[in-house]
Amino acid sequence: MRARVGQRVPVVVQSGGRSRTGARALWLAAETVVTCGVLLLLLVVHQLWWTNREARAEALDQVRVLEREWDISPPPPPAPTEEREGAEGVQGEGAAAEAGEGVVPSGGDPGSGAVSVGGRGASAPAPSDSFAVLRVPRLGLTVPVAEGVSKRSVLDKGYAGHYPGTAGPGAVGNFALAGHRNTHGEPFRYINRLRDGDEISVRTRARTYVYRVDLVLASTSPRDVGVIRAVPRSLVKPSYGYSAPGAYLTLTTCTPEFTSAYRLVVWAKLVSTAPGRG
Repeated sequence: MRARVGQRVPVVVQSGGRSRTGARALWLAAETVVTCGVLLLLLVVHQLWWTNREARAEALDQVRVLEREWDISPPPPPAPTEEREGAEGVQGEGAAAEAGEGVVPSGGDPGSGAVSVGGRGASAPAPSDSFAVLRVPRLGLTVPVAEGVSKRSVLDKGYAGHYPGTAGPGAVGNFALAGHRNTHGEPFRYINRLRDGDEISVRTRARTYVYRVDLVLASTSPRDVGVIRAVPRSLVKPSYGYSAPGAYLTLTTCTPEFTSAYRLVVWAKLVSTAPGRG
């Protein structure tokens, strides 16, 4: 059947407007996903690499500053015997007072590795001041110890923080420290690897104190204030801890890794002291 001459054949033309709009939307969505992924990756790199690099460098520099000052300006000679005995008597009274519940420090920040506690402590170094160097040979760890457990001014610098109100290095009582397990230098990341008999040293301007690891509490509540008392004993797991006064060292940090749900605790006992460099 022939088409008539001059008869028009209808042609259907489909509009591409909708397809172009859909493609543009998909492209924008893909760009958004990629951008968010890059930002997230940069955040992870910053937290897991850059904060560690920066904090470790600052902490090691502070160790060098402290030890240089101590070597250049050694401590004054010890006081006469009578004065020293009097001072030791006062120290003993202070240590006994620390056994009370109200002398533990004002609390640590969530995620700091510190135990959350309340109350005020006795006189201590100024907040954020570094006053000692902590060494853990088994872990290859060397970090400064500063007063307080504030994240911003102490722990985020890669330092170990001293709970205000707990005993000083080498003193009768509990020299209690907190430190990050992840990010910001993560000085306490591997303290779960410490075992009975491992040695930990604490050097101050005057002396070096050597502690020996005695107990490890793998997990407890962030509010378990018993672990940093003068005679440390867990309130959550009472089978962990001590029942008699002594010169103790306590290390606390977050657990499991990359969370702040619980606290890991390592206890050690003083075994020796020596003057000068440790």
